[in-house]
Amino acid sequence: MKYLYQAGIIFLFTFLGEALATFIPFPIPAAIWGLLLLFLALCVKLVRVEQIKECSGFLAALLPVLFVAPTVNLMEQAKALLGSLPAVIAILLISTFLTFLVSGRVTQGMRSKGKEEQENA
Repeated sequence: MKYLYQAGIIFLFTFLGEALATFIPFPIPAAIWGLLLLFLALCVKLVRVEQIKECSGFLAALLPVLFVAPTVNLMEQAKALLGSLPAVIAILLISTFLTFLVSGRVTQGMRSKGKEEQENA
């Protein structure tokens, strides 16, 4: 029953993301809206991590399976990609660097915030 409750919370935010994507005319995918709403709910303590921890861990463990089909599709389209290989490599390198940079900064900020909270407690 615990897992059903946790999945219900996650699906609620998924549904809210779908609703926002329908009514807001920005080109932002519904999944991103749902993640943003869940993030905000976690930040304002509307939802606690303990309320979704096990189910979200299970879903995160299944994520690699979702990348199998797009990877196979890329392999099938390899000939079409070879013509624009330098551009694809440049985009991959830039986006990887930016991802590392942003992830590192966010992690540093979260760690320093955690240390400040521990010192204040």
